[in-house]
Amino acid sequence: MSPVRIVTDSASDLSPALATAHGITIVPLSIRFGTDEFVDGVDLSIDEFWARCAASDRLPETSAPSPGAFQEAFTRAADEGADAVVCLTLSSDLSGTCQSARTAALTVADRIPVTVVDTRSVTMGQGLAAISAAELAASGAGPEKVVAHAEGLVSRTKVYGVVDTLDHLERGGRIGSARALLGSLLSIKPVVQVLDGIVAEESKQRTRARSLRYLADKTRAAGPYERIAVSDGAASDLDVLVDQLRDVPSKHPLVVVPLGPVVGTHTGPGTIGVSTIRPA
Repeated sequence: MSPVRIVTDSASDLSPALATAHGITIVPLSIRFGTDEFVDGVDLSIDEFWARCAASDRLPETSAPSPGAFQEAFTRAADEGADAVVCLTLSSDLSGTCQSARTAALTVADRIPVTVVDTRSVTMGQGLAAISAAELAASGAGPEKVVAHAEGLVSRTKVYGVVDTLDHLERGGRIGSARALLGSLLSIKPVVQVLDGIVAEESKQRTRARSLRYLADKTRAAGPYERIAVSDGAASDLDVLVDQLRDVPSKHPLVVVPLGPVVGTHTGPGTIGVSTIRPA
């Protein structure tokens, strides 16, 4: 077992298989549909989440893990023999998750040293960073080297997404209302990005097909990559984009994962995300 344990949260969209393969611990956020609250990935599956979205006229809400949830993960790492923990969280401008992790790190300081890294990202931008840090830790690198590596990934990581509408982002307070209104009125299929830790509109495309082609071309033009991943938010045309990206040069193979409830709450069904890490 690596002496440095990597912990992240469920906004990373790491599948259980990927997390297990890389020895990564996932601390889940919570999802609320009205008065019904669920722990992401524990008592609400991704398929159940999208089914509830389709059946409800109210947007779900998300809430950050408690410091106690992170404390439990950090303590378990110590109990299992880890010498240190590096915790990579979703952007602190999108959630209180990073602060919860930092609070928990202080409470376990006498048991195990924990460094919290704000990835300034989300979905597989965060997930790919966690995998990269875990692979370095598995090679025997110490905590200082793993932390420096994780922090260095922030500027090399990009996340873009095609969404059917900006309504979810606007209603959830994650993007400006004026742009959302304009997009709705013109039936635009927008492309969004995570920029400086927040979600911003990247461009407007007239059709869904054009938005997918635009995203594929933009991704290809910025390559080659160290890592690349696609996140599927219940999109019927996922294969179209995946096929367009298969020949993009990357050191590691393309990874395709479901888009989880944390991000899906704010982007809605039909979202497809592309996350990349450029070489150092």
